[in-house]
Amino acid sequence: MRSPFPSTALVLAATLAGCSQPAPDPRGVRRGEVLVQVTASGRADSRPDEARFTAGVETIAATAAAASAQNSATINKVAAALKRLGVKEDDLQSRSITLSRIGYGPNRGRFQASNLIEIKVRDIKRAGEAIAAISEAGANLLSGPDLRVSDPENAARAAYAAAYRAARARAEAYAQAAGLRVARVLAIRDGGGVPGPYPYEGDAAMAEQTSAPMLAAPPPVRPGITTREVHIRADFALAE
Repeated sequence: MRSPFPSTALVLAATLAGCSQPAPDPRGVRRGEVLVQVTASGRADSRPDEARFTAGVETIAATAAAASAQNSATINKVAAALKRLGVKEDDLQSRSITLSRIGYGPNRGRFQASNLIEIKVRDIKRAGEAIAAISEAGANLLSGPDLRVSDPENAARAAYAAAYRAARARAEAYAQAAGLRVARVLAIRDGGGVPGPYPYEGDAAMAEQTSAPMLAAPPPVRPGITTREVHIRADFALAE
């Protein structure tokens, strides 16, 4: 009869060998490394190259049919004036069309029709001309402009690159203070980005407008600079 001890010893030895190899760290660091987690932000400036604004026509007449017909004729003139400036049909979008009977004031009993369109001017240098043109065509409601960058991702890429450089510099500062070096990048997480503020006020400002005066000359539209800010989180492994 054989003794059970040899086989038991083998099982015990295998168990001890397995215990001598700890499971990998789920954070990605190896033995002898130190994990540092950094949050950083980056900014990039870009110049807006397109303008968006909302224009409209408000018409009051004795009957609903007359108000609607006059309103439609004028808004079509507005659209035609924009097309002569090179604004494409796809860059005109209806935002609101209303027809109602007025129940108060000097126009009580008459009908009011309104039509609002959102306009995209892809050549920001012509934004002032567009505003003057729609005013001359009969638009009496105006809100905007909303100045935008047509390729926001291009600005975002520069901002994210700046954010990573900031994160790396901070990790290297920690490593130097601890007598270590940055050995590896373990993870980079997107913390999102926030574009710069827009001056566009939207339909609330439109509702407060009653009429827009005829413009003698195109108003100046100054694009300025839009700042894009993004945030990232990065994990670095530090080692000797």
